[in-house]
Amino acid sequence: MTPRLITLTAAASLVLAAGCSSVRNDPAPTYGAVGSGPTYPTGTTAYDSVQYGYVRNVQQLDTSRRSTGAGPLLGAVVGGVLGNQVGSGTGRAAATAAGAIGGAVIGKKIEERNQAPQNYFQVDVQLDNGDFKTFDYADLNGLRVGDRVRVQDNQLQRW
Repeated sequence: MTPRLITLTAAASLVLAAGCSSVRNDPAPTYGAVGSGPTYPTGTTAYDSVQYGYVRNVQQLDTSRRSTGAGPLLGAVVGGVLGNQVGSGTGRAAATAAGAIGGAVIGKKIEERNQAPQNYFQVDVQLDNGDFKTFDYADLNGLRVGDRVRVQDNQLQRW
């Protein structure tokens, strides 16, 4: 096999491996579900009765997405392949290394720019029976600390 074909095969293998990476972004929380902190889809719950209480705390939080590492990896592969096309001998090796490093830096910046944080509100409610429940919302719709609320079917309603 020619060196160019070997390089392209290695680059394709790395790109394929990056696509099959087990690192994943956490899903955004569901809004209106009951739980402690941000809650994620888990199925149905047995809380179908009506309960009343007061909003005790409202916090704005953000769920920043974790980097997958695919941007720097793909950038390094592309930069390395392009750098390998320049020069010969030790100059080619230096150009390949420089291309891989430069590509990784550019790939990381592109990945960071495409990841915007997601904000949500965590609403803590103290029920009349003394229990606490937490709800997550994308928008508060005027809900404030001290508001009387009703909890039915895992949904919070101003009362």
